[in-house]
Amino acid sequence: MKILVADKFEDAGLAGLKACGFDVVYSPDLKEESLRQELEAERPDGLVVRSTVVGAEHMVDSLKLIVRAGAGYNTINVDAAKAKGIKVSNCPGKNADAVAELTFGLILALDRRIPDNVHQLREGKWNKKEFGKARGLKGRTLGVVGFGNIGQCVARLGRAFGMRVLVYSGHASGAELREVGAEKADLDRLAAESDAVSVNCSLTSETRGLCGKGFFDKMKPGAFFVNTSRAEVVDQSALLAAIEAKGIRAGLDVFEGEPTSAEGEYDGEMRFVDRVYCTHHIGASTDQAQDAVAAETVRIFEVFSKTGDAPNCVNC
Repeated sequence: MKILVADKFEDAGLAGLKACGFDVVYSPDLKEESLRQELEAERPDGLVVRSTVVGAEHMVDSLKLIVRAGAGYNTINVDAAKAKGIKVSNCPGKNADAVAELTFGLILALDRRIPDNVHQLREGKWNKKEFGKARGLKGRTLGVVGFGNIGQCVARLGRAFGMRVLVYSGHASGAELREVGAEKADLDRLAAESDAVSVNCSLTSETRGLCGKGFFDKMKPGAFFVNTSRAEVVDQSALLAAIEAKGIRAGLDVFEGEPTSAEGEYDGEMRFVDRVYCTHHIGASTDQAQDAVAAETVRIFEVFSKTGDAPNCVNC
């Protein structure tokens, strides 16, 4: 079985695929036309991607399985894959701890204004009068939008900080909520009662634009809003209006217009917005998470090669 790895991938994952006897072609910089050309030239049975977009034009006849080395798979045209008999699998839950850790890093940064502290000190300014003010998290209410693997990890961290946790999810069971000490709420109530909101849901037709003007209108003035899921879940213009009108503070690992490459230029509107801290779409970017994703990718291909079944298949 030949596998084309079209994104940066851990050495341990590459070694694991080779140890299974697979013929591995590693070309981590393929995009769009170059990906199509490589697929046509190599004729692989399997494809591994991370952020690379895989469209209908990439569904070559040789492909049998595409693995998204991560959780979200909105960059893959799963319908086009299914139409060609190509299975698509992901690696859910393997980066949950990493994303939850960043989520709380952003919440803490918003409360203590850590980036502004550092920036001013580097400019030679001492401003304890301004920065010696914070609300603190203990006893506050954390709203978690989405209760999959990541949302559950965020809820557990919230409870560890002594926070009350509200959850909006159509899938959370009573047992899951009780396990983390959380309470289910509708979206309006969650927005109205939360001191900090964490968005951790997948991007679907139902969640696209989920946090819009109505949501932000209900949020408390000065509350914190963190999104580490997908930019499209949030109406960015509505968020910016709430930041201006209500003093909302936002921590965003995903946002409109973010570069898709590992390095590049960003000249979007989030560069200079007060009360917004943006990171570089790094939620899953820890060694622990990437090693776990690599191991799961190897497992998926190993099972598929032996049985024809694709673990975590999203279009079967």
